[in-house]
Amino acid sequence: MQLRVRSITYLAEAIKSYELVDPRGRDLPRFAPGAHIELRAGGFLRRYSLWNDAAERRRYCIAVLREDASRGGSRYLHEDVRAGDIVEVSMPRNDFPVDAAAERHLLIAGGIGIAPIMSMVTELRRRSAELEVHYCTRSPERTAFRRELAPLAAEGRLCFHHDGGDPAQGFDVTAILRRARPGTHLYFCGPAPFMAAAMEAARDWPTRTIHYEYFTGAPEPEVTEDRPFRVQLAKSGGDYEIGVGETIAEVLRRHGVAVRTSCELGYCGACLTPYLAGEPDHRDQVLEEKERRHYMLICCSRAKTPVLVLDL
Repeated sequence: MQLRVRSITYLAEAIKSYELVDPRGRDLPRFAPGAHIELRAGGFLRRYSLWNDAAERRRYCIAVLREDASRGGSRYLHEDVRAGDIVEVSMPRNDFPVDAAAERHLLIAGGIGIAPIMSMVTELRRRSAELEVHYCTRSPERTAFRRELAPLAAEGRLCFHHDGGDPAQGFDVTAILRRARPGTHLYFCGPAPFMAAAMEAARDWPTRTIHYEYFTGAPEPEVTEDRPFRVQLAKSGGDYEIGVGETIAEVLRRHGVAVRTSCELGYCGACLTPYLAGEPDHRDQVLEEKERRHYMLICCSRAKTPVLVLDL
């Protein structure tokens, strides 16, 4: 999906929030608490959890920590992306869902791992579910969403933990997870040392009650930036340049070529078009591999070759 950065907000020291919307103001594909998207920026593909209310249909919100050891992904977003820019975003995917069968929920976040927990907390509060949250950071200045979480802390259902950079002075995860209360499900997300400690502390919990997600995964392969390419129409003889930030469907329509589209996000299949030559850069969510040998969705996909010939 090609989404617009509508706003960029300071959340805490080295952490910014990016609000992503459809450029035409349309609804975005639904997501559930705990979901993430992949965002292509600065030649890198990176995974970010959605922190906003899953009931919202017009925006995706991600929180990005500028990491000192960044190969470019977080640094590029912090330094080069501005409100109004267009970024390429995948469909939401959820490997960290809330278990509806749980009687109560214990949620533990380390640093930027609070992002998926935020969406979960919003949903669980809406359900009036029983929940307990522990949020671990280095200092208040490095704690995102302090204002949003203050009401939950005032209710005694959330505790902030700050270690000043010394894990020995911080959250005692072993004490919290020493005994698994029947009916409780555990959710945790954070950096690798935090995750290792939580894993060890939860070793006696029933496996089905443990849910977790690392906020950083294995480095994604570097991807090439979008480049202009040409589309030739075999039947009508048209020849058009597709610029960066444009879709094939947009350019063809602008030149009077009738094309059928619906979602224009790559997940409905309405713009299915046969191609005869060139190599498409498939960016849809619906075509199977055998279909991609002959067809493409021109609302979202681009070309890997300088010229793409469509059977139009």
